[in-house]
Amino acid sequence: VVVLLALLGLAISHVHQMHLRKKDSMRKVLARGGQWEEYMATKNTMRMARTSFAAGFPQKVNDYDDAEYVGNITIGTPGQAFEVVLDTGSANLWVPDATCAGGALDPCAKKHKFDATKSSTYASNGQKWTIEYGTGSARGFLGQDTVRFGTDNSALTVPKCTFGQATSIAAFFKNDVIDGILGLAFQSIAVDNVKPPFIEAIDQKLVDLPLFTVWLEHEGRQENVPGGLYTYGAVDNTNCGPVIAYQTLSSATEFLFKLTSVSLGSYTNNKGWTVISDTGTSLISAPADVVEKVASAANAKLDKTTGLYMLPSCDTEIPDLKLTIGSSTYSIDYKNMIVPITATDCGLAMDAFFGGGFGPAWILGDPFIRQYCNIYDIGNKRMGFAKSLQ
Repeated sequence: VVVLLALLGLAISHVHQMHLRKKDSMRKVLARGGQWEEYMATKNTMRMARTSFAAGFPQKVNDYDDAEYVGNITIGTPGQAFEVVLDTGSANLWVPDATCAGGALDPCAKKHKFDATKSSTYASNGQKWTIEYGTGSARGFLGQDTVRFGTDNSALTVPKCTFGQATSIAAFFKNDVIDGILGLAFQSIAVDNVKPPFIEAIDQKLVDLPLFTVWLEHEGRQENVPGGLYTYGAVDNTNCGPVIAYQTLSSATEFLFKLTSVSLGSYTNNKGWTVISDTGTSLISAPADVVEKVASAANAKLDKTTGLYMLPSCDTEIPDLKLTIGSSTYSIDYKNMIVPITATDCGLAMDAFFGGGFGPAWILGDPFIRQYCNIYDIGNKRMGFAKSLQ
């Protein structure tokens, strides 16, 4: 890929869209290594800890097994390319630094690394930075440079973004395709209160509207096929139908809002919960009792090895999962509620989430976003939902 020079000093606002590429998911990698449960427990702990501190031009992208969506960005001038999770459930950007190392395992070995000496727009910060995980950490120091949400001239280019330069990363990143993470949530949950790149873009008035739209495709067990689009600064009217409704956020942290009820087949629960929309989560995560009853209604059986509920076959047609948000009900059909685990086995696209009474009780991940485009309206602190036109 030819990496073009970053364009600075934009005089007018634009709408920008980011190419995505989807590869083997962290869930699959960690499940194979027996680390998935520990990883999710760590992520849930981090979520709980946060409560105490802390018009576009469509561009086709690629999908890999409906598992993990990865975006291409560049940092610096000329741009150095990285593959990152575009994560609405976090708020920091970090990538491996040129000095990143990790002993005998060295999870940085095959990662793209940022070399500050090769960027004419880099500014040193030097503040130490750490994110702790149950199996290790990502740690290093902060720097400042131009971040491009993509790799070509049409991509959103944001000068003076502060980001993490990791000198070491956890071992469980070793076999994942991603180099790092680009958080898209609010600054209030960012480690060290670092301003996220898209918030920086809003503040620098580089986008027409202070929002972005996420459209994800469902392609099943296929690789390198068209799979999704992020549209920065506008509602995607090409791949998404009219906005069904907007829901006010409960807080400007993660994209947190209220879910009134859930039903599937004969099962209905009107308890009401707090939920987040999270592009970094492959499944829909819900309280264990809800998942158990939904799985029972779908005739799915728990596989203790993976922690997933397996279906009788990949051709199983289950009733729609219906979620009520505000005054609107959103139905997720069986195509988006079934995920391929192996070439012949498929599971229900839900797993148990233990919020511990803090933060969200549900996580609406990729299956929900594939069915309905999600509009992350940062300026008005609300979520919008529109039917995917796939």
